[in-house]
Amino acid sequence: MSYASDALGHLPLDQIPGPLRAIARFTPSRRVRHAAAEIVSLLATDDDFRERIGELIAQASGELGKAVSAGAVPAAADPVEVAALTYLVRPEGWHDQLEALLADVRGRQGEVAHAGQADEVSRLREQLETARTQHRAEVEKLREQARSARKEAEEAQSRIRELTRAARAAQTEADKANAAASTERGRLAAARSEGDAEVRRLRARVAEVEDALRSARQATREERSVDEARLWLLLETINQASRGLQRELAINRPDTMPADAVASEQQLASGGAVGEPAVRGLNADDPAWLDQLLALPTAHLIVDGYNVTKTGFAQLSLERQRGRLISAMGVLAARTGAETTIVFDGNGVAAPTGPLPRRVRVLFSPAGVTADEVIRRLARAEPAGRPVIVVSSDREVAEGVRRAGGYVVTSALLVRRMSRS
Repeated sequence: MSYASDALGHLPLDQIPGPLRAIARFTPSRRVRHAAAEIVSLLATDDDFRERIGELIAQASGELGKAVSAGAVPAAADPVEVAALTYLVRPEGWHDQLEALLADVRGRQGEVAHAGQADEVSRLREQLETARTQHRAEVEKLREQARSARKEAEEAQSRIRELTRAARAAQTEADKANAAASTERGRLAAARSEGDAEVRRLRARVAEVEDALRSARQATREERSVDEARLWLLLETINQASRGLQRELAINRPDTMPADAVASEQQLASGGAVGEPAVRGLNADDPAWLDQLLALPTAHLIVDGYNVTKTGFAQLSLERQRGRLISAMGVLAARTGAETTIVFDGNGVAAPTGPLPRRVRVLFSPAGVTADEVIRRLARAEPAGRPVIVVSSDREVAEGVRRAGGYVVTSALLVRRMSRS
């Protein structure tokens, strides 16, 4: 034990068994006190550890170690020390040598007077017996572990076989599921094909119905056109008859009505504009007069654009002036239902490309032609009997419109009407 405890401190850490590494840094006496049983057990069961300890002790013992390694037993050597070396080095025939040494030690026990030596021999004998017992126990333990390992291996193989059978069954089920899915996909494809055919049939039927509906609408329009043509012929016959009566009776439309002449004289006396007739007792500068004119059937309102904008909001840019006037005329046309035409001097300005309000028309005079000329052409183009209202403060425009049978409203009046809206 003392040999093994001394040699343990000289072994590298990686060559010391795990249970003894913690005590390797202790002194030899402390190793014996704290780990005697572990050292004895490892010497009996771990051949590599015992051989490394034996080599170190044989080298440290010098000639005695060499002699024991060679299988020779010096006669003068201490039999206890030789027995310990023999157990650790284990030369050839070490069992017989160790038995002989033990017999010699037992024979000398009566002669040995020193109690310490007898105790050491007895302790060595006990250690030897303990080592043998532990060796047999370790062998039995290893055999039991081997049997347990074989049993676990057999269980593992059985489990593997079960898992293999389960995997095969799962694969079979998966194949069946794939076959069923393939069948279902085929059924769905057939149903989709039938559905597509039904959709095409319904679309064809819808197309037939739409064609029939268009034909019915076309027939209705044709019948309506015939009815309208008949109505137009009736109205045209009445109109031609009335004109024939006018020609036969030599009745022409007067330039002014008696009330207009009186109103003109009154306006001249009060400094008003010439030829601005009063309507139903209203003044020519009253916005309500414009409302009454626009309430006439099929009235056409013609606006001198820049003449109105320069009167009402000359501080704005030309583009914003046009936009404000067009927007206001859209509101007025929506309320009165009158057709509205706004005329601007062209001067190279492109016509607006955006959407215009309903019933509102915007014209730009071509190069070399003034807006006044376009307005007079519009007034002359209207048929006799249609109410034409021109908004302009230009005297020449007003006189030309009146000669054509139209009404003239000043720009200031329209501006007041726009502000009231």
